[in-house]
Amino acid sequence: MKRWLLLLLAAIGLPAAAQSYPTKPVQVVLAFTPGSAVDIVGRIVTAKLSEMWGQPVVNDNKSGAGGSIGSAAVARAAPDGYTLLVTSNAHTVNPAIFAQLPYDTLKDFTDIVPLTEQPNVMVVNVDAPYKTLGDLLAAIKAKPGAMNIGHAGIGSGTHLSTEKWIVAAGIKVTEVPFKGTPEVVAAILSHNVDGYWCPISACLSQTKGGRLRPLAVTTAKRNPALADVPTMAEAGVKNGESALWVAIWGPGGMPHDIVQKINADARKALADPGVKQKLQALGNDTMDMSPQEFSKLVRSEMEDYAKVLKAAGIKPQ
Repeated sequence: MKRWLLLLLAAIGLPAAAQSYPTKPVQVVLAFTPGSAVDIVGRIVTAKLSEMWGQPVVNDNKSGAGGSIGSAAVARAAPDGYTLLVTSNAHTVNPAIFAQLPYDTLKDFTDIVPLTEQPNVMVVNVDAPYKTLGDLLAAIKAKPGAMNIGHAGIGSGTHLSTEKWIVAAGIKVTEVPFKGTPEVVAAILSHNVDGYWCPISACLSQTKGGRLRPLAVTTAKRNPALADVPTMAEAGVKNGESALWVAIWGPGGMPHDIVQKINADARKALADPGVKQKLQALGNDTMDMSPQEFSKLVRSEMEDYAKVLKAAGIKPQ
């Protein structure tokens, strides 16, 4: 019977290992703090994967250093599909930020599947005097370097958005790095930070709840979750667009069939009406790529970010 099953699986092009995967719990390292965009998106998708697989998916937040701490933990893991990484496009930014990463971004990871893309939104305390992005820029230009703008750590997607905005707007601010988004938001609410390009999914509740005022989004189009909030270009800053995306990687050298299985299942999870509704309600657009298409995106983004950061005068440290 077993021999006939193996022959059948081979005939339909699906190796036995992929057919049975997973046979035990899967650990997913979330490379940013609880409450971050990576954490929120990752937990929504992995909850569906756990349901589909009939196995626990154990989420473990390992944050810090632009997500590179969590990435390093996965790079050292066995490439069997039972340790996965969920992080943002910070993964493709970090090579241009850190001179000595404890891994090789291309060789030590397997590109599996992108999950979602979303804008960052400039938020300020609802008590702040800035009603528009133009108001904030006028205050910054009036006192160059005096305004504190937070981001979720060196190398994070929010750091990249901040740098692109600074270059595009021709301004000077004091950048304040934090461990993650919840910490930056807390600093804004306590009036210790003036503004933050916050991932929309991580601060939507605060903006809808009237504690944070959204001024602009980083994408070329407005986001349905905050339809009244203008794009950065509409607010008067050209060429500053950027997006935050979240994806799944594994350790380098994973078996091709396991990669294809996780990719296919993640895309099915993203297409599930309940999952899609949850993600879109938080300002996310779902992505749909094969591993090969995703690998091309990773490489092109690494090249683009290196150019952006070089133009911003940032050297790897």
